[in-house]
Parts: sequence; structure tokens; C-alpha cells
Amino acid sequence: MNRECFVTGGSGFIGQHLLTRLTSTGHKAWVLMRDVSNLEKLREQLRQLGGEPDLIHAVQGDLNQQKLGLSKADRQRIASARVVFHVAAQFAWGLSLEQARAVNVKGALQVAQLAASQRSRLLMVGGYMLQNIAHLGSIGIDHQCPETTDWPAVYKRVGGYEASKLEAHFAVIRYMQAQRAAYTIVHPATVCGHSKSGHILAGQPVAELIRNLATGKLTAIPGSARHWLPLVSVDYLVALMVATAFDTAMANQQVLALDEHTPNLQGLLAYMASTVEVQAPRHHLPLGLLRWLLKIPGVATHFGTSSESLSFIRTERFDMAQSKALESRYQLKHPDMRVTLEKTARFVRRALLTEAGLPPQMT
Repeated sequence: MNRECFVTGGSGFIGQHLLTRLTSTGHKAWVLMRDVSNLEKLREQLRQLGGEPDLIHAVQGDLNQQKLGLSKADRQRIASARVVFHVAAQFAWGLSLEQARAVNVKGALQVAQLAASQRSRLLMVGGYMLQNIAHLGSIGIDHQCPETTDWPAVYKRVGGYEASKLEAHFAVIRYMQAQRAAYTIVHPATVCGHSKSGHILAGQPVAELIRNLATGKLTAIPGSARHWLPLVSVDYLVALMVATAFDTAMANQQVLALDEHTPNLQGLLAYMASTVEVQAPRHHLPLGLLRWLLKIPGVATHFGTSSESLSFIRTERFDMAQSKALESRYQLKHPDMRVTLEKTARFVRRALLTEAGLPPQMT
């Protein structure tokens, strides 16, 4: 059955692939856009990714505005949306509490209010660290009583981006439960490129990791041989998002999207370095020492990273039982991560060659 949807963050990396998945399976999507004149550009991007551009339409609005800045006419247009996909987020390292909260917390609540008011299912993107209860406790969050959290202290500990995503998660659930409204939250690992095309947008953490490797900025392996950066391909992620969004059994549920076969960080960097034809780093640098070094003025800029990013490099493994059950239910399978990494690295390398004025076919 084809249904109408409303999507925030449609122009972003996950958003583009989500719209591609929705429209290629016949769903019509309304997209929140600050500037609706960019709709044709987005449609062209979807066409290149394999979507059906004629099935997306724009409504003008902004997560920073009350009621998303939607006009009365546009609210009526999207009222028939059965699912509201909230994908938008302000991603950057070094965000202040106020900057991060404006979009990632207050904006998320605005989207939740819209979904609840029109009785749409809310499908929100969270993050895999929300499935790490020990980590939440270590930074001052009691996941069973999150209302007791000293959020300014959490922002100081982990930075604006991660803290705002964590705060938004608990705030949205609390609101939706109070309204007796349906929601589903998908918690992705760090998102890799498309398993077939390698498509990824500049600025994504994996793209920046590859860029730092290719340009010689990444000269040591963060952490130990036990550390890994859990990944998920963007195509698997959006397939899981769409499947759970339309599954009535997934109302008020949360699911983890993570490929447990992601290699450890040393293997990951070695594989990507080989693909972009550079020397892989060989020596490990303890995370504590690296955090200290990145606080020195100019060091983070020089190495193209931030101490905030180190929180996502882990030694823990995650309980994948529910995820595997859902894979079986929806007939989903993670693509081969090594192939996905190769495709993603080649895509980023082509972009770097283009920036340098060299012919992309050299890859």
C-alpha cells in the first residue's frame, strides 16, 4: 500500500536516500524545506540515486520556527501523511548548548507535536550510543529517570551535538507518551556510504575519516586494537527505517541499525587506506592522550577532527537479537561491509581528485 509521508532533513545524506527508498517503492513524500526553490535540485539528486522525483513535493518551513513555520495551507497538505520521518539535525563539532538545542531538541519537539496533532506515526533517527546504557550512566544520564539529568553538565562532558541528540531522544519520548501518540526510533551506527555506488556527502564522519587518511592527516590509530567504530550502510539504514515505520507492531519501539561485522578500527583504516592508495597508520594512540592533544589550540584543526568524535569509538559490543529478528521479518541483510567501505572510499577519492583538478577516471 502506497502512503503519503512528511520528511524533515530531506536534503541531507540520510534524507536523500530515505526519499529515494520511499519514492522508488511508490510512496509520496512532502519535504520540509527552508527554500522551496531548491526542490528541483533535490529532485535531480533523487533521479540520480534511483528515486521517483515526481513523488516529492515541498512545503516551506524551518525547524527553528514555531510550528515549523508552516502555513495553514501547507499544514492541511501534509495532514494526510501517515508517517512523519524526522531525519533533520544540526551536525557539527563544537556546537554551543544554545546552538545544539535550537534545532536538535526544540526542533525535534516541534516535529513531534506536528505528528501527534495529526495522529501520524513519528519515525525519528536517534543514535546507537542511546543503546549503550553504561555510557549513558557514565556521562550522568539515568535512562530510567532521564528527567533528573543535569543536561548542561552532559553538554560539557560530551559536546553539543551528542548531548542534544540524547536530550532530544528523551524529550520526544516523554512528549509522545504524554500525548498517547505513536513513535518509532531507529538508532543508527555511524553511517557509511551506499553499498553499490559508495555515495556519501562531504562532511559525513566516514567521508571525513577517509579524507583525513587520503591527505595524510590521520597518522595514528585512535585507541587500542579492541576499539572499533560501528558502521551501517545508508541503504540498509533507510530500508530498515521504511520497514519499521509502516509496521504496526513497531509502534512505540526502538531498534538498533548496526553492522556487527564492522572491522576494528585498525582493520577499517587499513582497508580504506589501501583503497585510496596511501600508507595506513600502524601505531595506536590512547584515546585519553589523543583527547588531551586535541585540546591544544590548532591541533584539532590541523588533524581535521575533534575530541567530541572520539566518544563514538568504542570497545563494547551491542545486543543484536532484536535487530536480527527484524532482519528476518523484513528480509533485510547487511551488505558486505568491506565492499561498502571500498565503494565509499573510492567515491570520496573521486571527489578529492575533482577538487584537485585531476580527472576522476584516475581512480
